[in-house]
Amino acid sequence: MVMGFATGANVANVGAIATPLSTQYGVSLAIVGLFTTALFVTHAAAMIPGGQAIDRFGARRLGLMALTIIVVGNAAAVITSDTALLLAARVFIGVGTGVGFIAASTYIRAAGGTAFAQGLFGGIANAGGAAALAVVPQLQRWFEWRSPFVFTLVLAVVALAVLVLAPLRRSRELRGRPVHLRDMFQLIGDRRLHGFAAMQASGFGLSIIVGNWVSTLLEHHGYSTTLATGLGAVVLGLSVISRPLGGWIDRAYPSSTRTCVAVSLAACSAACLGLAASGPIWLAVCSALVLGIASGIPFAPAFTGGANARPDAPGAAVGLINMAGAVTILVLTPLIGMTFSLPGDGRMGFLVIAALWAAALLVVPVFNKPATPANA
Repeated sequence: MVMGFATGANVANVGAIATPLSTQYGVSLAIVGLFTTALFVTHAAAMIPGGQAIDRFGARRLGLMALTIIVVGNAAAVITSDTALLLAARVFIGVGTGVGFIAASTYIRAAGGTAFAQGLFGGIANAGGAAALAVVPQLQRWFEWRSPFVFTLVLAVVALAVLVLAPLRRSRELRGRPVHLRDMFQLIGDRRLHGFAAMQASGFGLSIIVGNWVSTLLEHHGYSTTLATGLGAVVLGLSVISRPLGGWIDRAYPSSTRTCVAVSLAACSAACLGLAASGPIWLAVCSALVLGIASGIPFAPAFTGGANARPDAPGAAVGLINMAGAVTILVLTPLIGMTFSLPGDGRMGFLVIAALWAAALLVVPVFNKPATPANA
């Protein structure tokens, strides 16, 4: 759980003081945004190979490596305010966050963690980003422009210490199995995982995109800045509750998991339409609440379902599933932003997102019984 919090904080730490960083580095806000994009590129790219390595060498070992990468990357970023150095550091850190996220999820599974535990882990990881947004600005009085990197550096060191002291879980051994590039392509082509990947791309990916743009949409259509930003926080913040809820449903009522996931996707689509309407305040508030709760429900079932579908390579399967969400964010976030220059001032983009959520209903997978825990 601590590893999830530490990796999640790196996603939002730079955005927490974007304007001061822009001034310190002498660059535009667009370049500051690139600092986050640089991390997400390698974060997504590391998912499948990282999962394959975890399946071979164990989650604990790869988790230690991932946290070490995060520590080194943030330590480099603290040295001096050089744009090229920070871009390189963020690219490096992205490898650590990508591998670390999958390692933490796999370690929980190896420790006998249920789907509820996976959902709780997802909520805590999201809370790491929220904590960065809240804490980093407060650290400026002491660390100035270094505060984002000091914050995540300290978290990574703490997580590293916790993992060093954590017990080594000995379960089904996959060590010694070679990792081949052909295995990666075979995994990507495995139709059993595509539905779970679509769940993550919609439940996680689309909700992050909406959270990024909903405040702008509502402000452009007459809502106050306070209300607009508050509803944006609701969309992202409620996942801390709804991700464990999805895991609890998967554990307590496994026969109903598929139905609950389908209902949550339909609710997300309807709520997105409600936000696109930019109608009465009560409609926007209700839509944000529904979206915040419903979008988190597919998270844990997607991870546990994917791992159960590929018990021979659970880490790599989870890596593929989470990569789908990260790639969705990378590709669609700027495209949705472009719709604010089109007729409707952003509404068209939200209509597209609503349609994608509805389309995900067509590929909701069948959930298999739990398999033997993965190697840690």
